[in-house]
Amino acid sequence: MTTLIKNISQALTLQSAFIKDGRNLDAIDLSVIQDASLLFDEQKIIWIGKKSELPAKMKIEKVIDLEGRVLTPEIVDSHTHLVFAGDRSCEYVSRLNGVSYQDIYKEGGGINLTVKSTTAISSDQLYNDAKERIERISSFGVGTIEIKSGYGLSLLEEKKITLVIDKLKKHYENHIQIFNTFCAAHAIPPGKTSTQYLNEVVWPLLEEFGNLKIIDAVDIFFEKDYFNHAETDELLIRAKKFSLLGKIHADEFNDNKGAILACKHQALSCDHLLETREDGFKALANSKTVATLLPGTSLFLGKKFSRARELLDLGGKVAIASDYNPGSCHFDNLIFLAALSAPQYKMNIAELWAAITLNASHALGKLHQGALVVGMKPRFSVFDTDHFEMITYSWGKNLAIPWKQLI
Repeated sequence: MTTLIKNISQALTLQSAFIKDGRNLDAIDLSVIQDASLLFDEQKIIWIGKKSELPAKMKIEKVIDLEGRVLTPEIVDSHTHLVFAGDRSCEYVSRLNGVSYQDIYKEGGGINLTVKSTTAISSDQLYNDAKERIERISSFGVGTIEIKSGYGLSLLEEKKITLVIDKLKKHYENHIQIFNTFCAAHAIPPGKTSTQYLNEVVWPLLEEFGNLKIIDAVDIFFEKDYFNHAETDELLIRAKKFSLLGKIHADEFNDNKGAILACKHQALSCDHLLETREDGFKALANSKTVATLLPGTSLFLGKKFSRARELLDLGGKVAIASDYNPGSCHFDNLIFLAALSAPQYKMNIAELWAAITLNASHALGKLHQGALVVGMKPRFSVFDTDHFEMITYSWGKNLAIPWKQLI
């Protein structure tokens, strides 16, 4: 069915940003069309331009009237851990009182505390709780959500979580895209070495899920006291056997050269990058790997921000994601986080929007969305304002209109 979206006050097409592969962007690269119309079918955008220039002979079977609102490429949250149980509010207080994230982890808190809560409830409860979180995230205009496993840390529990994500993916397939990332290598359970845990849990499950084509990518927490260089290397090599690309939690606490390792393996993304140095930034700038910044974690933990401006100036491809999770960023509004962090990162407006649309899509290997360009997938976000500046200006105010309400 061909559908016409009419009466678009402004369409943020990001056409120029798309041509530039999301790099070295200037404000003009938003490529805004005033008083726009857009024609699409189930597979692709057929035409976009000023409404006065809509070709007369276009076949139109359905019309959606935006009534003077703003249309953007779909917002993408490319890094979340939203399948979990329990909370870690006490740890937030402990950090305010001077206890570090690493010390909390060593004392039995951190990821292991969430594991205890998550493994104590059923798959059905995990699924229902996750649905509520997805619906809330979707209400902010987000239409593609990456979800990682990693709060089970045993073979049965990691399997449970991955299958819950798969069930969510199938449930939302006609509305929200769920990207299933296998992140069993998220931490090491008490009483195990990393080698034991990888042999007993991660490798067998990767083999099982890889053969079943259930997962979309793999991820690992490459950090001191978690998983080392050789183990990260091995995971990304093993993943390629199943045509799976990797993602890395990289350089959060130390510069472990995680960015360089991610680029070596042509990973989809490397995420965090708080301690990455110039050599890592240069590697990213000369690769297809997306640098995903997680400002919510910096704010929540009281840590410094990544040196985004340096990376952007080198030509890095930068995304911003929420890192929504119970411990280091219990916050799910990506647009708010992006608007809040852009001044810290010294981003211009095109860099900001590309970070949550075009580049965020590429961080999930979705190369055919993220811009309103003919031939791209018809994935949109709509906002109840007649000028796009209001979206990132109105901190804490949700202007998004869920796409399903319009169709």
